[in-house]
Amino acid sequence: MSTPLRIDFVSDVSCPWCAVGLKSLQQAIDKVGDEVAVELHFQPFELNPQMPPEGEDSNEHLARKYGASAEQLAQNREVLRQRGAALGFDFNQRSRVYNTFDAHRLLHWAGEQGQASQLALKQALLRAYFTDDRDVSSHAVLAAVAGEAGLDVDEARQVLDSDRHASDVRAREQLYQGRGITAVPSVILNDRHLIQGGQPVELFEQALRQVAAETQAG
Repeated sequence: MSTPLRIDFVSDVSCPWCAVGLKSLQQAIDKVGDEVAVELHFQPFELNPQMPPEGEDSNEHLARKYGASAEQLAQNREVLRQRGAALGFDFNQRSRVYNTFDAHRLLHWAGEQGQASQLALKQALLRAYFTDDRDVSSHAVLAAVAGEAGLDVDEARQVLDSDRHASDVRAREQLYQGRGITAVPSVILNDRHLIQGGQPVELFEQALRQVAAETQAG
């Protein structure tokens, strides 16, 4: 019999290590197979909540935010490219950094339709931004990505054109900030165990097995 295990994946659509961490976690879940019955929920975190609607040049933003030189940024991108490639995720050049609040509203909406819908949208949003360099603050782009993830495009547009789920997203953000989450990805197992960063598959697999064993032991 599978052991139930809830995973809250706190992350941002514009966080590259979140893409790495999600790929690693998914492969770890595949490895444990039927031993664990995973409930995977995506929780919102904004890396740049003050980002204006038009976004900002990615090189300028990263250089200012982290004090990194052009050479350091290039090295960091290569590390990410290699980590992503090893996990089956393609990182390409990102031209701009965008505000992601509406993307989180859409993810909340997708979550109401089930785990599979939310996961499909999360994966599609990460690909849209990191692989295809699309503007994930644009309502037109977000609605299109929702359609690519198998969700209803017209309803996605209705969500985006309103303020639906804005208060829900703010409340979730405040909840996890109140719990001390200041960096992403933050992966919380059964509301008790925290794993941070884009960790290797093996580390996630070990954690899943360990927490499942603890749950079974009561």
